[in-house]
Amino acid sequence: MRLRSSFPYGTTHEDVRVTLPDSTRLYARVWRPLTDEPVPALLEYEPGRLTDATAPRDAQRHPWYAGHGYASVRVDARGHGNSEGVPGPAHDAAGPADGTAVVDWLARQPWCTGRVGMFGIGAGGSAALRVAALAPEPLRAVVAVCATDDPYDTGVHYLGGAVMAAGLHAASAARLARAARPPDPVYAGEMWREMWLARLETLDPPARTWLAHPTRDAYRRGARGPVDLGAVRAAVLAVGGLHDPYRDAVLRLVERLPRERVRGVIGPWAHRYPDQDLPPGPAIGFLQETLRWWDHHLKGLDNGVMDEPLLRSWIGSSRPPATAYRELPGHWAAEDAWPSPYVAPVAYALQGPPVPVRSPLRTGLDAGRVVPSGNDADLPPDQRAEDAHAACFDFPVPEDGPPLEILGRPRVTLALHPLDLHPLTRPGSPGTAATTAPPPRPGRPSTAPPEPAAPGTEADDADTPDRPASSTAPPEPAASTEPTDTDADADGDSDAPGPPDAPGPPDAPGPPAGQVVVRICDVAPDGASTLVTRGALALSPGRTIHTVELNATGHAFRPGHRVRLAVSSAYWPWLWPLPDAPGFILDPAGSSLALPLRAPAPAGRGRDGAVRFEPPEQAEPLGANHPATLDEAQRPALLLVRDVARGEWRLEADVPGSGLRIHPDGLEFTEDAVESYTVTESDPLSARARSEWRIRLHRPDVFWNVTVDTRSEIACEAGHFLTTDEVICAAGTEVLFHRTWHDRIPRTAG
Repeated sequence: MRLRSSFPYGTTHEDVRVTLPDSTRLYARVWRPLTDEPVPALLEYEPGRLTDATAPRDAQRHPWYAGHGYASVRVDARGHGNSEGVPGPAHDAAGPADGTAVVDWLARQPWCTGRVGMFGIGAGGSAALRVAALAPEPLRAVVAVCATDDPYDTGVHYLGGAVMAAGLHAASAARLARAARPPDPVYAGEMWREMWLARLETLDPPARTWLAHPTRDAYRRGARGPVDLGAVRAAVLAVGGLHDPYRDAVLRLVERLPRERVRGVIGPWAHRYPDQDLPPGPAIGFLQETLRWWDHHLKGLDNGVMDEPLLRSWIGSSRPPATAYRELPGHWAAEDAWPSPYVAPVAYALQGPPVPVRSPLRTGLDAGRVVPSGNDADLPPDQRAEDAHAACFDFPVPEDGPPLEILGRPRVTLALHPLDLHPLTRPGSPGTAATTAPPPRPGRPSTAPPEPAAPGTEADDADTPDRPASSTAPPEPAASTEPTDTDADADGDSDAPGPPDAPGPPDAPGPPAGQVVVRICDVAPDGASTLVTRGALALSPGRTIHTVELNATGHAFRPGHRVRLAVSSAYWPWLWPLPDAPGFILDPAGSSLALPLRAPAPAGRGRDGAVRFEPPEQAEPLGANHPATLDEAQRPALLLVRDVARGEWRLEADVPGSGLRIHPDGLEFTEDAVESYTVTESDPLSARARSEWRIRLHRPDVFWNVTVDTRSEIACEAGHFLTTDEVICAAGTEVLFHRTWHDRIPRTAG
């Protein structure tokens, strides 16, 4: 990492307040180049707190942009940090409206040319997309990193319509604790206590709302629904990582936005900025790459940034399983269109007799973190233990051929039947007592891998308005599969939880209620199993044929390795187990795997090797200290505990970023949080998620010491979720706020 202290422009910064139309004032920090000429403005607008929580990250990039001739502005959202007002729900309509007002305010400043760009990661990147959909005239360009355009389809609350446990619970607990933090009197002034109390009175644990809306209902189709990409006028650079849960949004954006206004990059990264020196790498010169974007769209420089491929993506290669990689082996790939004429689905038919799938409830404990962020226990370890609890189908990669390269979103079509209705599980039939699948069985491709389609053919048709959001066209049914439903709602705007399924024939037994989880693994000759991608689906009543669309991936399977399809009926703590969901019978005769195979680049299309990024560089760090005593015990990032006598499994997770940080302005900022997820072997109603947070902000010089303590729990009974949340806020020894919420929320889907 190169740290820069010398730039084309000297810089200065000041803290200001941006007044919104309703007179609410948002707290902002503005870094500007030392010049008498007006410059374009860059805005990062999000609920993180610029004077403490995001201060180290902000110091890495905002001064860098200012040193290259931009006014770089960081603004705390309403009700967060030192901004006035009270916080609203995630993706609330007020957020984009406020962001639009800030864009207009920046364009009116005498030091601004009237042209504005927006950027951000996670919530900040999603906010930028939503502001862009309101099309404020000054907003000309956006850089959205690890962002989502559709929180229901691409988020951490639901996966294929199935309720996520760790993702939903952790996000709700963190949002509640962080929303309860006070303004800082050094920046907010004497009104900090009144501002804090007003915020606390409006607190509402998000899980209560998220669990109450498990389908794409009116709540999830309104302001909190998909971004209206047809309304976006700004140029969008969409950036994601192969290990980030929001990466599918990049493929949707490059497919649905006009080519002249969009580019996409999917690297090997977790949920982080691509210039950060955190695993998995390699990191890139992200600031330099975005500077090219800003220079072209905000300053009108012809620098060739729009000559770059539409999509630049990292193709990982076969590797031993590990929970962290300093650098992920692989190479960059370039696609000039998406869907690409060089990527086509190839269907592989599953083989063998019907197999019962009754995965133990602990299946999924080796799934890794839902939101990896660059820590040493982020990624899934060896998947052999998980594979042992799944029905596995292996497809060998010929030893004498090239690597099998895929890019996009695989699809799996499964024929599933209830355990209690299928002949295989009737009394006296084979397999009645089975709890795990038999050894992996071979599969076969139903068609030969296709040649790349010529430009202008159906594979290159990106203008079809009803095209699904997947990276490839839906595969033709494999020779042995049942027909799929061609009338499925391709735009995903159905009330059905997850992707549409095909109904079975009238005389077929009804399918099970439950969940199905599908993983694709790269199996080495020694048997080591490395997770490549996965997906899940809440099974719909009245259907036999189910289609699961997996998360986007780029991977090259080495010759001599095997592509493994693993199908399970449980995935704790990623998914909440369902009561009365004993599993299902998987019938290979009606099932297939469709892989998005990428054809080798022909002569003259050698752009893969031409993808280049500069080495990462940043401005000098903030200079915060992280004191620790020599005898301070560090919690494991992930700890798995088994109570053999009780048949109980507990996964404990240390929340990334925990610890004490002392800022240059004297603030002592501490976050300490731990999550636990518990389940017993045979009782789906035993599942529990619990988080405890403690946040302390301390300024010894002004005798300011505040704490926020929260406890969040989710449990379940047969037809309901049971949530408990508690918040205690104190100034010194005085408790200013203490509230507990208890809710019993009907479980109507997922």
